[in-house]
Amino acid sequence: MLQDKNQINNAVRNVMSDPIAAIATALAPAALGIVRTSGKGSLEIVSGIFSRPEALLNAPSHSLVHGWILECGSGEPVDEVVAAVYRAPSGFTGEDAVEIICHGGPSVVTAVYSSLLKAGFRPAEGGEFSLRAFAGGKTDLTRAEAINEIISAKTSRARKKASARLAGSVAAAFAEIRAKILEAAAAVSVEIEYPEDEETVKGSFNPSLVESALESLRLLSSTWSSEKLYQSGAEIVLAGATNAGKSKLFNILLKEDRAIVSDIHGTTRDWIEAEADFSGIPVRLFDTAGLRETEDKIEAEGIARTRELLQRADIVFYTVDSSAGFTGEDAGFFRDGGGNNIPVFIVWNKTDKENSLPPEKFREQFSSFGLDEKKSGVAGVFPVSAKTGAGLEALVKAAAETLLAKTEGAASGAALGSLRQKETALTVESYLQAALDNAENGFPLDAVVQDLDDALFAIGEITGETVSADVLDTVFSKFCVGK
Repeated sequence: MLQDKNQINNAVRNVMSDPIAAIATALAPAALGIVRTSGKGSLEIVSGIFSRPEALLNAPSHSLVHGWILECGSGEPVDEVVAAVYRAPSGFTGEDAVEIICHGGPSVVTAVYSSLLKAGFRPAEGGEFSLRAFAGGKTDLTRAEAINEIISAKTSRARKKASARLAGSVAAAFAEIRAKILEAAAAVSVEIEYPEDEETVKGSFNPSLVESALESLRLLSSTWSSEKLYQSGAEIVLAGATNAGKSKLFNILLKEDRAIVSDIHGTTRDWIEAEADFSGIPVRLFDTAGLRETEDKIEAEGIARTRELLQRADIVFYTVDSSAGFTGEDAGFFRDGGGNNIPVFIVWNKTDKENSLPPEKFREQFSSFGLDEKKSGVAGVFPVSAKTGAGLEALVKAAAETLLAKTEGAASGAALGSLRQKETALTVESYLQAALDNAENGFPLDAVVQDLDDALFAIGEITGETVSADVLDTVFSKFCVGK
């Protein structure tokens, strides 16, 4: 059931007013660790296990207090810390809160956290700090989702896009759309309520406002496909005959030695994978077993797994040893279906060798086997040297452009950050289109106003002005503990 935000906020506050604590940094050796607290009585509880209780209790909001955390009960020192104090309604959650910055050893951080729990805090649930921030009016749902995006971002480009949403780009875009719908609905509602005559009521509806809102909404909705790519990434499979240089190419794309490189045919028996950054797009690279006929059962199984990977790949880097050229073994890959309607990049490898054939030779050899580049999905030929790195920049750039070309285009302005936002935006679109259609077909303007009101309500779901408990659970359950 959808509810007004104030109802949700009151319900959240009633359930979640108790003081909570959580470890906010990874439990791994580090210079510093952070344990967060929030909720009614947080300052008082922390002061009970702090070496300078009065200094903490009298500290103004957004100030730091140096001291020691003491073991609850025994009073023995746990760690020398700095306590960051936030007083309601300031700070991230809008509640009284203390963030304890201690030394970063796992044992130390755990001991500080344990002492806080003994003193009266309860363990925070995943996303509970962010949920309290939402309930306290410190953030909206689009910004809250952006927080989790930033944490999960795999590339710098993905992080920058999430940061724009955290700064309010999506909320601002929906505010503009909402203002247009509200103006159109208000004009009709006034005339329906206080009509001068029937013609005045009919003329009160301004379809241009709704059409403008619909155009802006559709443009915003179209951004999700490219944003999803930056969030979820793509899969690129390195395929080719044995000894074509796939593993060396894999290593140089990763800038580390992950795959075993050898001149012995059949060295790679199974696929291995790793993450890479292709012009800001997170990519999972797969180095696979060389494709050939073999009686080795283990190698044959690796080849079978390679073919399974090829079924789900977004792009195939088919690697060819340019000193040997395109052979019958390579032709077999394409006769068997190749990339199966997946773009195939011919990586013309080992161009550093003296006997390397020019890339133009590929087309001649390819057609000599009765193959057609277009029908085979060949997206281009890229001369590279996995040994020196020559040509890799062009290969990576072309792959990124191909991946983006599959989407509706990268956004230049505000862009949606989640499937939830996309699906709800489509709902808003349907209401706006219904309003235009009903007005065009002569339906009573009461029906048009209802469509506009429904659109406004759905926009409220995106930002959190009108929201259900199920939506809140969907959004915040994805957060880690401590955020």
